[in-house]
Amino acid sequence: MSEEKAKAAEAPRRVVLVTGGMGGIGTAICRAFHAAGCRVGTTYIHDSGREERWLAAQAAAGYGGMKAFYCDIAQWADCEALREKAEAELGAVDILVNNAGITRDSVFLKMTPAQWNEVIAANLTGVFNVSRQFVGGMAARGWGRVVNISSINAQKGQFGQANYSAAKAGMHGFTKALAQEVVRKGVTVNTVSPGYIATDMVMKIKEEVREKIRMQIPMHRFGEPEEIARLTVFLAGEESGYITGANFSANGGQHMY
Repeated sequence: MSEEKAKAAEAPRRVVLVTGGMGGIGTAICRAFHAAGCRVGTTYIHDSGREERWLAAQAAAGYGGMKAFYCDIAQWADCEALREKAEAELGAVDILVNNAGITRDSVFLKMTPAQWNEVIAANLTGVFNVSRQFVGGMAARGWGRVVNISSINAQKGQFGQANYSAAKAGMHGFTKALAQEVVRKGVTVNTVSPGYIATDMVMKIKEEVREKIRMQIPMHRFGEPEEIARLTVFLAGEESGYITGANFSANGGQHMY
């Protein structure tokens, strides 16, 4: 056995929790961690049998053994229950990927308090609610990784998304503050900010509109979910241990700063 394989065999099998892991980017992240040898769990909110179909699809594609847990991350009690279920079925969580999020788009002068509050609750308060359940355990064990999935619109803003842009920008402020608090505990906290990614949601946009968006990207293409997944796995690995409090843009050059 080579030295590299021996080290891999000795390495602990990390436990990963990905919130909102059943969408395009989330699924790619779950699969990438599974391929890296991790035990993977994700969350879902709409109790309609979708989780069973998703788990079956992953198993059929060679990613069996994943777990799915019901959780409205905007609700503290749900997140407490999530911790109990995840630890019971997977073990102590080593890596947390805060990926879940929603949109309730509207121009600001027509945006309702409900549209604002729902997005802030899911996209920002939810990050606090979930992180609060698991970061303490990581710190106590002396090792952990938190990766927060933000957005290009947190950096440049977006017409009709004052709520979403504010929540996603707040996510990186959270990243930088938490990173300072746990840096000496062996826990790193980083942000990934994707641009337009070729998920089902983006590809359902009318072709002429989608083409205009594509031409605004210097690379003249949309990103692939797997590209975001590979970056996320890197930030959660041993080799990224000196990186914390950072934001990684993955937008094809559409926004540079």
